[in-house]
Amino acid sequence: MVPLSWYLVLAALLFSIGIYGVLARANAIGILMALELMLNAVILNLVAFWRYRGPTQVSGQMFAIIVFAVAAAEAAVGLALIISIYRRRGTVVAEEVSLLKW
Repeated sequence: MVPLSWYLVLAALLFSIGIYGVLARANAIGILMALELMLNAVILNLVAFWRYRGPTQVSGQMFAIIVFAVAAAEAAVGLALIISIYRRRGTVVAEEVSLLKW
């Protein structure tokens, strides 16, 4: 049986890579992918704690399903916004896109 700490270390590593991706990327699609990686780290934590705390209850699985639904909605809305910005501005570089400028 794999110890809980291994899952937590893996989730922390994934979350750290996601934070680095959000802060270091200039491309909006790369930022969106890094956010998805961070949400996957959260799901990994939820399922790991569910497995080690109370596998007879479905609370951890329900939280994971809710996070999956939020991640899917975030990806759909985020991609729609990125496509809209690209059509209007011609770029997806985050530093060049400012909706307050003409």
